[in-house]
Amino acid sequence: MLVIGLTGGIGCGKSAVTDLFTRLGVPVIDADETARQVVEPGTPALRQISERFGKQVILVDGRLDRRRLRHIVFSDPQARRDLEGILHPLIRQQMRQHLETLQTPYAVLSIPLLLETGQADTVDRVLVVDCPEALQIERVCRRDDIDPAQARDILTAQVSRQQRLQAADDLIDNSGTLERLIPQVEALHRKYLSQS
Repeated sequence: MLVIGLTGGIGCGKSAVTDLFTRLGVPVIDADETARQVVEPGTPALRQISERFGKQVILVDGRLDRRRLRHIVFSDPQARRDLEGILHPLIRQQMRQHLETLQTPYAVLSIPLLLETGQADTVDRVLVVDCPEALQIERVCRRDDIDPAQARDILTAQVSRQQRLQAADDLIDNSGTLERLIPQVEALHRKYLSQS
């Protein structure tokens, strides 16, 4: 089975691309979704996060306060490394277990931090979803209701756009409309089917 590692900077529209692959019947295993699962109330990861960052990152209903935790980790590099040390091994393990259950010509692993976490060599091809940084900031501010300075902090915590482009085996330009996105995904779908 061909394994595609899909990545891109925050706000580049990775979800729009993975939605299109899903519509084409391609299994997509999403690191962000997996990350949400491993921190459900009662999980060991949530306990470790609470021990490391304090009760203030846990909501009254026992769920993780993502907004508060995001603010902490994107203003403190050590805090971010600590959080990654808790979550990344669990996320990787769960995604690999899911991948092993599939019987399909190819699958997509959607991993926003594919390059930052050194996982590019664990996939067959790196697919980068790209758009200009100004558009990333605009989308993130609108989506997450944060100010441009916070959005820039998140961008600087990721590898640069240039580094992502250099690592790409395949590229999708998501700076336009959905109508421009669909044919790009369909073309890659045909390509991946022919390579599997």
